[in-house]
Parts: sequence; C-alpha cells; structure tokens
Amino acid sequence: MAFFTGRNGKPRPRLPLALFRRALVFLRPHRLRFLPLVGISFVSTAVTLAQPYLTKLLIDDALQHRSFSSLRLFAILMGICAGLSFLLGILSTYLYTKLSALILFDIRLAAFQKLQALSPQFFAKTKAGDIVSRINNDVSELQRLSSDTLLSLPTNLLFLVGNAAMMVYLNPLLSLISMATVPAGIWAMRSYQGQLRQQVQDMREQSSNIGSLLIEAILGIRLLVAYNAGERKNGEFRRLNQSFVQSLLSMQVTSFLAGAIPSAVLTVSVALLFLYGGSLVIRGALTVGSLMAFMAYHARLLSPVQSLMGLYSALITGSVSLGRVFELLDKREEVTEAPDAVSVKLTEGSLELDAVSFAYDGRAPVLLDLCFRVEARSICVVVGPSGAGKSTLTDLLIRFYEPSSGRILIDGLDIGKLRLADLRSAVATVDQTPFFFHASISENLLFAAPSASAADCRQAARQADIGDFIESLPDKYETVLGERGLMLSAGQRQRLAIARALLRQPRILVLDEPSAALDPHAEFALSETLRKLAAYCTVLIVTHRPALIDIADQVIVLEGGRVVESGRPQQLLATGSALLRHFREKLVEARLPA
Repeated sequence: MAFFTGRNGKPRPRLPLALFRRALVFLRPHRLRFLPLVGISFVSTAVTLAQPYLTKLLIDDALQHRSFSSLRLFAILMGICAGLSFLLGILSTYLYTKLSALILFDIRLAAFQKLQALSPQFFAKTKAGDIVSRINNDVSELQRLSSDTLLSLPTNLLFLVGNAAMMVYLNPLLSLISMATVPAGIWAMRSYQGQLRQQVQDMREQSSNIGSLLIEAILGIRLLVAYNAGERKNGEFRRLNQSFVQSLLSMQVTSFLAGAIPSAVLTVSVALLFLYGGSLVIRGALTVGSLMAFMAYHARLLSPVQSLMGLYSALITGSVSLGRVFELLDKREEVTEAPDAVSVKLTEGSLELDAVSFAYDGRAPVLLDLCFRVEARSICVVVGPSGAGKSTLTDLLIRFYEPSSGRILIDGLDIGKLRLADLRSAVATVDQTPFFFHASISENLLFAAPSASAADCRQAARQADIGDFIESLPDKYETVLGERGLMLSAGQRQRLAIARALLRQPRILVLDEPSAALDPHAEFALSETLRKLAAYCTVLIVTHRPALIDIADQVIVLEGGRVVESGRPQQLLATGSALLRHFREKLVEARLPA
C-alpha cells in the first residue's frame, strides 16, 4: 500500500491501483454484460436530470401564465419521468446485483480451489477462522464493493456532468457560487479516509479472531465442558467481542463524520444561494421557476460528489479485503501438476522409493535417502517410533508434498510426471482420524466415487467388514452420521473409512496409524480385515504399533528418517533386529489368540 502525507503530517493511503488492476481478471469474463448497464445508466440519468427542469417549466409556463393545458402536460411528463426512473432503477439494480454475484462466485471459487491446492502444512499454521473469514467476509465485502462500484461509478459521473451543465445553463454566476462549496465538502470527506482504512483493517482482524475462537471451541466442546473451561472461554470471547465492537464503533463514527460534514457544508451553501438567487428574482433577473430548478440541481450536486468520494472510501476499505483475498491466492503451492503430465491408468500397484529425502521449509530432513520396493498386491507395514517420518511418507505418496530429492514410482512410473487426478485415483488414503460429513452413510461412501452404485457401496462395505453392522441399523445405508461420524465407535469409523477408500478401487491403499485409537481386540479384528484386502490392492500400513506386523509380507523399519532394515517380519524378529528392539515388550502385549 502506497502512502502520501495527509493532514497533521500523517500518512494517508493511496488507492492500490496495481491491486485493482489485478482484480480485473475477475471482471473480464463478464465484460459484455457492462454494455447494457451503461446504456441503462445513461437513460436513467437523463430522466432524472429532466425532472427539475420540468418543475421550472411547470412554474414559469403553466402556473404564472395560468395555463391549465400546460399544467396538465408537464404533470403528465413528470409522472412519466417518475415511472421511468422507478422501472429503470429496478432493472439496473437487478442486473448490477446479478453481475456482482457472478463476480463474487468467481472470486470465492478461485479461493476455494486455491485451498485445495495448498499443503497440509498451510492448514496446520493458519487459523481456520482466518481462512473462513477471507472466503466469507472478505469476498462478500468485495461483492458489495463491486456491486456498488459498477452501479454508482457510471451513473454518478454522468449525473455530475449533466447536473453541472444544467446549472450553468440556468445561471452561470449562481453555478460558480454553488460549485465553490464543493472543494470544502471534498476536503472534509478526504480528511477521514486514512483513518477509515486502518479502522476497517482492525475490524476485519478482530472478526477473524472471533471466528477462530468459535471454531476451536466447537471442535473442542467436549474438552471445554469436561475441564470446566467454559467461563475462561466466555471471558476470552468477551474480550475479543469488546475489541471488535470498539473497532466497529470507531469505524462508524469516522464514516458518519465523513458524510455529515459535507452535508453541513451543503446546508450553509443553500442559504447563500437562496440569498443571492432570491435577490435576482426580486430584480427580475431570474424567474421563480429557474431558481427552484437551480436549487433542486444544487441539492443534487454534492450527492454524486459524495457518492464518488464514498466510492473512493469504499475502494480504500475494499482494498483491505482484496489484499487479504489475494494474500490467500498468492500462497505458494508446494505441489503442481507438470505441464506435460502423463495421463495413465495404473493397474498393478507396485511401489518403489528411489533415494527419497524430504524436509519441511528448509528445516532438518524428516526423511533421508529412502530406498525400498513394495510388490503389487502385498501388505507392507512401515514401523518406527513417533517422529520417524512415517506420516510424512503417506503425504508424499499422494503428493501433498514433493520430495526434496529422489523419486517415487508406481508401476515403474515417476508419480511427479503423472496427472494428479490419475495418481489420487490409484492411491487411496485412510487417515488416523477419518473425517465424515454430517450426512448418510451412503453419501459418505459415495463421496469417494459419486458414480458408484448401491451394489458397489454394499460390496465395499463387505470388503471392509462393516456391511453387517450397517445392515443392522434401522435406516441401513441411509443412516445419518453425526458430526464427523462421532456416532460410530473408533473401529467402525476406521472400517467405514476403509470401505470409502475401497469404493475408488485403488491400486494402493495407504493407512496411517489405523489402529491407534483401538483397544487390542478391535485392533486384532481390524488386522484380520486388512489381511483380506491384499486380494484387491497393495496395502501400505504406517504405524508405530507392533500388532499389525503379523499380517505383513514385508516390514520396513524407519529410524531418524532412514530405513534401518526391511524384510519379512518373521526373519527380522528371529535375528535380534531393530524391529525386535523397538517392540520387544509391545509384541508380547499385543499378540492375541486367533
């Protein structure tokens, strides 16, 4: 944001023209819709400007000459003008609102698409309330701004020029006196604009903080209630709300002063014009009708100026929202599809890591020179202590992140050269804490494959050993899950998430800590389910728990981001390996009888 010196030597913001020029990309697709709107504005302005002049004719030609026919004619013309003005106002408002809504959708869609391209690290570092505030509040402010701008700019410019021309036509000297008061009104409005932008910025930030607090409180409501932390959160909410209210009141006061002072200037100028104009009427140099028409035009003179200055203020405050939206759109995407990406259907599901290393934002490497191969339709378990890089590995497989070096190959193809849609159709992931929508079981399943049939859903549920449970529910597949699927047990959520993943018919199924929230019996039951899945796809299980290694064809042990050993679990356990050292005690506890 550029600045120039305002009153008292304080910096006053200039309009960020580069920012608004950049925003034209959202206007260009709708540029043809502007033409009829400009035409409507021109006709509407002409009709509005005609009304004071008809008043002059009615007084001077009809009333003073006692002509009833002229009175009737001018009354009819004034009625026609009023009707046209009403109809054109409705039509222009409708078309402008529709246009601004289309622009709003384009901006919001661009922001939403950008969020889908950002890495999990962005969401870990950014408050959810701030993201929602940018997409909802800031984009809505831009919609209001675009609507007001498109509606008022051409109309007010035409009206200002036409209004001034009619005043000069009626009496040039009175016009000079009238227009001499305009700079004072402009100065008064400009004096408060610097303050207004900063106050809007503060209000946006306070609103974002409140949104973040509410989202966190809702997500953690069980913890909040269980720890009797309601009063603490209420106090925090009260403090944030007081800050927001204070910012809002400051902005409203400044906005009021920016409009009230010019209105006061206009009131004083009206008295001066009546004094001088009345003297002209008394001397016979000006007709009564001309004076009344002139005063009507003068009353409207500051209105377009005030609207244009208000538009300037709106642009200043809107630039805050525009900047916040573009700040989101400018976030660097860590993963992008190559321009020459290959479209291919992966059919086997073999996986190979070739000297793969990874580090977050230049920090110490999380993974170092990983090299291993997983055969198609086998079960591979990656184990290691917390912080060994296991979850990072799953993010790399689905290209949430790019390796710092090395290659990941599926069916011998470098995944960095594949279309993202093809890769993510072939690799399905099940997170440690699966997410479910507040919708029916079938809707949650079909989220993975919208074109799947009811029979496909039932088959996937049977493969995940959740079919019998679903069929036992009163509404079966139409049963509505609670928020985030909390009506299900941890084991049921895992199985339903696996069913959803299987519905995509993936070549590789990646499960990140699938048994972390399960008791030993549920963990054993889940392992039996996973054992069967190798008939359909390659299964990669990432865990730090030992119970799942019994079902593995291959175990890879990570330690400090490196592969310290790999092989069949029976061989590793028989040789005093790193696997045995990690899990000697846990293996005894976790083994259950068949």
